[in-house]
Amino acid sequence: MKLFSALFASVFSGALLAAAADVPGSRDLEALPRFPASHIVAFAQEPAAERIYPQGSVRRISGRLRYEREILAQGRHQAVTYELPGTHSADQVFSASREALLKQGAELLYWCQGRECGSSSLWANAVFGNSTLYGSDDQQAYALLRLAEPNHESLLALYSITRGNRRAYLHAEQLDADAPLGALLPTPATLLRQLRSDGQLQLPVDAKADSAWVEVLARSLNLDSTLRVSLSGSQAPAWREALMAQRVREARLELGEGEGDALNVRLLR
Repeated sequence: MKLFSALFASVFSGALLAAAADVPGSRDLEALPRFPASHIVAFAQEPAAERIYPQGSVRRISGRLRYEREILAQGRHQAVTYELPGTHSADQVFSASREALLKQGAELLYWCQGRECGSSSLWANAVFGNSTLYGSDDQQAYALLRLAEPNHESLLALYSITRGNRRAYLHAEQLDADAPLGALLPTPATLLRQLRSDGQLQLPVDAKADSAWVEVLARSLNLDSTLRVSLSGSQAPAWREALMAQRVREARLELGEGEGDALNVRLLR
């Protein structure tokens, strides 16, 4: 009990120190819990802004910025940049933030790590307009998520980086769209990364076996033909047939136990 009290006091005092070091007028995003002992080094907000969020690596070709895929949205915009405590890596804080958002019901639309994201210089200066975020291409991560109801028309972007001086940062942006975002699907590579990392996928309730989701999930599973998964949910048999029609081998698809309208895809190890 004494050890727990001491740890709590340490974290609490660290949080107070971090709050005191925040840039004036800044605040956390409501959807994203602050990682303990981190502090805000940059903050911006606009009542109306237009933002492009990549769903692919960032490249500059013939002087122009290029994305494999992108989402364009307009609305209220907030951005916050945290300097992270030296006791935790940027990857650890990025993972904790991503997992916290998923637990709230957010949908992961894109996720990349390291050099597959592209140039850190382009992410820092061209995508986010924040030179503090420039660091090693190997030490970066980016995720784009759609928040759960009642904030389903909001996007949240996460970007973590470790600079050459070993300081680590987490940047988060939320855009509350002023018009419906419509149907947004993750990339196949993102679904595969999430399945490998978390061991399972929970698809949205509105993802049906006769929708565009089938092709995305099938392409994801076919990126690694060695993976076997179980499908659970009331519509699992229909999903199995639909995935087989998309050339996912029958032997890779088992039917698992579980009810509910949403499809759960679990990695079989």
